[in-house]
Amino acid sequence: MKVKVMHWHAVASWRWDTGKEEEEDEEADICGICRAEFEACCPLCKTPGDDCPLIYGECSHVFHMHCMLKWLERPSSKQQCPMDRREWKVAGSGTK
Repeated sequence: MKVKVMHWHAVASWRWDTGKEEEEDEEADICGICRAEFEACCPLCKTPGDDCPLIYGECSHVFHMHCMLKWLERPSSKQQCPMDRREWKVAGSGTK
């Protein structure tokens, strides 16, 4: 028996690696600032993906990069993580 494939439609999906297991925490895949899923884009962007990257803090919290940059521009942020109020430092960079 031979099978001839006439058409083929590939489907793919992706997820940001936030370092959390799916079952671990339902809130793990939501930006703590804009409350949108990481697979969606932040309010400032039109398309998700590499144009709307994530930023990881030393405190282990993850946000859309644009949300965090906008947060840090506010004087009331005091350059602190919006989730735990520790000084914001980008993970692995050694700088703010």
